[in-house]
Formats: sequence, C-alpha cells, structure tokens
Amino acid sequence: MHFSQYDTQGFYDEMFEEKGGPRPHASLLVETVESLSDGHLLRYKHSAERLLLRMGITFNVYGDTAGTERIFPFDLIPRIIPANEWDHIERGLKQRVHALNCFIDDIYHDQNILKSGVIPREVVLSAASYRRQCHGLNPPRGVWCHVTGTDLVRGGDGQYYVLEDNLRVPSGVSYVLENREVLKRIFPAVFEGLSVRPVTEYPSHLLETLESIAPRASSNPRVVLLTPGIYNSAYFEHSFLAQQMGVQLVEGRDLQVHHGEVFMQTTKGRERVDVIYRRIDDDFLDPQAFRADSLLGVPGLMAAYKEGHVALANAPGNGVADDKVIYSYVPDMIRYYEGADPILPNVPTYLCWRDSDRAYVLEHLEELVVKAANESGGYGMLVGPHSTAGQRAEFAVKIQANPRNFIAQPTLALSRVPTIVDDHFEGRHVDLRPYVLYGKEIYVVPGGLTRVAMKKGSLVVNSSQGGGSKDTWVLSAPPAGGQQQCQ
Repeated sequence: MHFSQYDTQGFYDEMFEEKGGPRPHASLLVETVESLSDGHLLRYKHSAERLLLRMGITFNVYGDTAGTERIFPFDLIPRIIPANEWDHIERGLKQRVHALNCFIDDIYHDQNILKSGVIPREVVLSAASYRRQCHGLNPPRGVWCHVTGTDLVRGGDGQYYVLEDNLRVPSGVSYVLENREVLKRIFPAVFEGLSVRPVTEYPSHLLETLESIAPRASSNPRVVLLTPGIYNSAYFEHSFLAQQMGVQLVEGRDLQVHHGEVFMQTTKGRERVDVIYRRIDDDFLDPQAFRADSLLGVPGLMAAYKEGHVALANAPGNGVADDKVIYSYVPDMIRYYEGADPILPNVPTYLCWRDSDRAYVLEHLEELVVKAANESGGYGMLVGPHSTAGQRAEFAVKIQANPRNFIAQPTLALSRVPTIVDDHFEGRHVDLRPYVLYGKEIYVVPGGLTRVAMKKGSLVVNSSQGGGSKDTWVLSAPPAGGQQQCQ
C-alpha cells in the first residue's frame, strides 16, 4: 500500500500538505509505511484486530438488537502532533479547565459571575445538570473537575477549536492506552526514529490525583472505582482502569454508609473508603439526595461527602459545565476568571433561546449542525448538510417547542487523517479528546483519543455511531545522544 494515489480533496490533512507532499513531522512515518512490502500493512491490520479481540477492547451499545458488545474499530495509521502544536493545546486546556473549575465553584457559592451579568442567571439555573443540592459544597482542594475530556476539532484553517467539554464522567482513555499497546506490539518499526511522548503514565497520574483529595491524612488512602455494572457502555474501561491503578472495582451494592463513613464489604469484613472515583451520573449517585428510584448508587453518600468523610471524583454538580448552552460562555468565563483571552477558541455557536439566533437557525438548518444541550454520543444531533427535509422539519418543531435546549454551529470541514480502507488509503475526518487531570496541579496527558468517522464523508466520530479510533503521537525533541523510546 502506498500514498501515491492519496488525495486530500481540499481538506486540511494532518499528514499531507495540500500539494501532496508529507508534512515534515510525518515524513518518516510515510517513508516507513511505503517501505513495507505488498500486503504487509494489511497483515498488520488483521493482527491488530485479532489482538483487540483477545484483549477484549469493547464497548456496549444500548438498544442494539444484534448484541450488546462490539470491538472498538482501530486504524493503524496514527495521528501525529508536533511539539509546538501540542504546547499550544496544553496551555489552552490548562487555562480552560482552571476557568471551568472557578465557574463551578462560583455558581455553587457566591455566584459572582451571575451577579456581574457575564452569564445570564436563567441560563445557568435552567440547565438540566445544575444541582441545587450542591450549593455550599466544598470539595477537597476546591477542585470540582478532577478528570476532564475536552473535545477538540481542527478546521480547514488548521486551527484547533473546542467543540465541547466533558466533565461528568468522561470516557475513552482506556482506548488511548490500549491503542498505544497495540501499535507497540504490531507495528514496532514505525516507532523507530520518532520521539513520541509516553501515555502509559496515565493510571499512576490518575491514582495520584485521586489520592491527593483523600479527606484524611494517610500514606495509603483507600480508593475505589464505582461502576454502574457490566451493562454500562464503558464497563471495559472501568475494569481496565481499576486494574491498572490497583484499586477495587465496586458497584453501589458493595458500599454502605455507617455513622457518616463509607465502607466497602470485603471477604475480611468492612473496610473504610476514602476516595470514590465514580463513573455514575449525579442522578443515580445517591437515592436519598437525587433520584429516589436509583438502584446503582449508595444511600447516604452525599451526606458523608458533605461532612468531609469521603471524597468524590468528579465532584457532584460539575455537569452544569457540560451543558452545550453554557459551553458557549466559556470564553467569557476565561476572561472573567483568568483575566486573559482564550488560548483555544470555541466553535462559533448560535443559541436558540435568543430570538435572533433562533430565527437564523430555523432558516439555515440545511447548513448547520444542531445539538441538544445535554445529549452526547452523537445522539440528539442534526447534521444539516447530510439531513433530509423530514429530519429538518422535525428539528424545527423541537427547537420552537424548547429553544433553551438547542444550539447550532457551522458545519466545519474537520481535518482528516489517512485511514486504511480495504486495500488503500482514504482520508477520514477526526476529532481529538485530550484528558486533563486536576489534583494538586493540572496535568494533560500527551495525546488523547483521536476518534475517526469511519464512514466515508461522515462527520460523526462517536463509537455508538460507527466511529473508530487512532493512536495519537505527540512528538518531542529527542534527547542529545540518542532517540527517546516510545512508551
């Protein structure tokens, strides 16, 4: 397989210049791939698929009548990000996550940003994920968003934009780690000559972040990972991360609150729990505080949290910053809390609760991407250029019935990366989800999950909608006297 027939088709391509030559940071990869004999890359591809199957790298699809589990599609051609681009992304993410944390803390305390009029009060108070139960909460170290997955896209101008923020229970980092492991095993020659920053340190950084918020001084705080169970779409990741961190994977039935303390049932009896990395949404976390019909959570957990006897990551209530309407105000948050302009801009956004914006959106549905404020996974979304007249009419009714619940954005010409399709390469659109940890300091994993719209021409990269993934290589200058080994 060769790149001689590869065509960027006018899109910004991560590997090739518009005129066809490889970008400088990708030239060695291109040379390596083209040096392989016929059929060699396809054999690597089939070997990788078998390895993924043996490793059990799957995700669950709700409502899928064909079965609950699927292998997550993986493409061997990595996405490469040079060091200077990553430095820009990293600075922008740290700035953004810090400002979002300040915002969450503010609205559950003094609400100064609302009093100042920077963000309309009704926009925040009407958010579906705004939790009045969280007023006055003081999470350890004042950190609400311990684990963040921020979705970035690259437009036709080559600039990175923030598409959305994921602060509640962001998923996907297990694929980052496993994608790297697969390429190390299947495609070792590609790593030679390149200096790629490691991602394997993520579990230790995550554990360090969780241990840093333990409410009691201890050299060995007890950390557990709380999962909804085997039918959750990210259960593979829950069990993988628990194993990698060396912590116990638990369900709500394994925990109980006794005299304000949280305990885990073990074969040796009850053991006190200090920190819960919860992968359960707020609504199901504690039936005494949120949804009374929840069978997934732990009765009394919020009371124990408020009393400072246990730490939760992420902190309850931080999902208010996931709301796609509030997303449009993040640049204003950054200016308000950081005193600086955003390093990473938002995608331009129309707010349908504004009369003028709504009128424009309804007149231009065939040109825009319309999203519901609290949906994820590619659901509740209209991609105008790829929609039917019936779908547009349906969305117009929804927008008019509940304008607060919808935003719209221009259809971006997302960047592309060469992808193996049958026996040749074709460009496929991608986004990037870097992962940010916030404990004693803010740490950004060097890379992230590159998601790929595997269907030709599609802009939807979500796994539930047929998307796949690629390994993401962040390059750094090799140390003097030798090559840095990729981890």
